[in-house]
Amino acid sequence: MQHDLKLNILGCGSATPSRRHLPACQVLEHNGQLLMIDCGEGAQRSMMMHGLPFTRLRHIFISHLHGDHCLGLPGLLSTLSLHQMGGTLTVHTFADGAEIFQKILDFFCRERTFNLEFNILDPNSRQIALDGKSLTVESFPMHHRVPTVGFLVREKPKPRHIIADAIKFFNVPVSQIKSIKDGADFTTADGRIIENCRLTTDPTPSASYAYCSDTLFDRSLADVVHGVDVLYHEATYTDESAAKARDRFHSTASQAAQIARKAQVGRLILGHYSKAYKDELQHLAEARAIFPNTIAAVEGMKIEI
Repeated sequence: MQHDLKLNILGCGSATPSRRHLPACQVLEHNGQLLMIDCGEGAQRSMMMHGLPFTRLRHIFISHLHGDHCLGLPGLLSTLSLHQMGGTLTVHTFADGAEIFQKILDFFCRERTFNLEFNILDPNSRQIALDGKSLTVESFPMHHRVPTVGFLVREKPKPRHIIADAIKFFNVPVSQIKSIKDGADFTTADGRIIENCRLTTDPTPSASYAYCSDTLFDRSLADVVHGVDVLYHEATYTDESAAKARDRFHSTASQAAQIARKAQVGRLILGHYSKAYKDELQHLAEARAIFPNTIAAVEGMKIEI
C-alpha cells in the first residue's frame, strides 16, 4: 500500500544532546511537503543527513518553550535564508515564542529570503493550527511545567477509486469524474441511474498521527487521541523513576502504554528519553507488557503511517 504520510525521527532525547540522542525533533512528509514538529538543537544537520530538503519545509510546530524543543529554530531559519529559500514558512507557537524568535531573527537574520509568519497557538484550548487541502493539524493542551500542547495530524477523507472499465462501459464524461470520486451516482443519457458502488471502490483510508510532547501522566489524553494510527508519547523514565516523572511533569513508558491501550491506537512510539539510560530496553519491556505494538524511537527512523 502506498503511504502518503511518513514520519522521520530526527531527535528523541530529553533536556540536552547526548552521545546517543538529539533533543526533540520530528519531520512529517505529506504529498511532497515537510512539516516539522519541535526543533531541538541539531535539527538542520539531521535534515541534511537524512535527505530532507529544506525547500520542502513550510510549517514548524513548537509544542512548548523549553530549550530542548525549540533552540534549533534560530539556526535552522538562518540557514534557510543563507540557502536562498523563497516562499512562506509558518512557525506555529505561543505568543511569547513568536516575540522571542522574532527578536532573535531580527538581530541575526535581518535580510531573510523567505516570508516568515507566526501562527499563534492558545495553550489552553484545542484549535486547528493548520487546515490544508488534504491535511489538518490540531493542537491540544497538555500538562507540563510550562504551557505545552500536543499535535493531532489527520489526513482529510480521500476520494474513491475509479473502476476504469466501468467508467468506459457507461460512457462517463470526464467532467463528472470528480463528483463520482466524491461519491455521486451517475445518470446516463437515457435516464438510468448508475449507483456509485458500480463505478468506484472504497478510498484509501486516511492516516492519523498524534504527538504527545512533555506531559504529566493524564488519562484524559486517551480521549483526545482515540483511534489514531500512530501515537508518539513521551516516555522520559521507566517505572523505578515514576516519582521523579511525577515531580518533573513527565511520564514513564508504562504510563504511555496505558494511554495507548485506553485510546485504542494502532501503534505506540516511545521517545524523549532521559540521558540517564544506556538503552531503551527497559522502556520497551514495560510498555509492551501493557501495549504490545510498541516501538522505541531512534534518530534516523522513518515510519509509514
